[in-house]
Amino acid sequence: MNEVELKQLWQNSNEKLEQLLFITQQNTEAVTRLQAQNAINALEGTKATFVQIGVAWVLGVGGLLYYLAVNVADKVSNFFFVSAGLQVLLTAIAICVYIYQLILIKEVDTSEAILVTQEKLLSLRASTLWVTKVLFLQLPLWTTFQLSEKLFIAENTAWIIFNAFITLLFTAVAVWLFVNIKYENRHKKWFQLIFNGKEWQPLLQAMELLEQVKEYKR
Repeated sequence: MNEVELKQLWQNSNEKLEQLLFITQQNTEAVTRLQAQNAINALEGTKATFVQIGVAWVLGVGGLLYYLAVNVADKVSNFFFVSAGLQVLLTAIAICVYIYQLILIKEVDTSEAILVTQEKLLSLRASTLWVTKVLFLQLPLWTTFQLSEKLFIAENTAWIIFNAFITLLFTAVAVWLFVNIKYENRHKKWFQLIFNGKEWQPLLQAMELLEQVKEYKR
């Protein structure tokens, strides 16, 4: 075998190797995109369940409030009406956010351009953080719905002070969480405790997989 033949053989081997590497990269990218899509699709069932539970809660408590307001309003504490009414309102807001997320999940297609998909996932991540903040605002309401105007008498001073302390504590926790629930705190233990579940982990997994796809292309 002469020198020309050796060079030709070497060139052919390089071309075949490059083709093999290209095919391997394409297959790896396709598998990674599919894994990311599956992770996003897994969120759909969780979000849909939250919507169903939320709708049942709003209809149930809302219906109860309507019945009480129409029939026995004079026998029901205003604290109950205000607390339960705000809970229904906050839950209704959360339902709207979850419906928006379900629509967004339907639109996510990991076969699209990476930047387009990542932009949708960022919107999904931001709305997940925001709806969690809204739901935590309900915390102090759980300490006030059982109150009654009749309880505010001198004989109940100790109980009033205790209940006020609990309400202020729950309010402080709700406000603190509302301010501090943000992506920058994702590595903190309290954040991971709240978001370590089916509503958050698949989203992070999908975002990490898409970052891998970007690396493949580089």
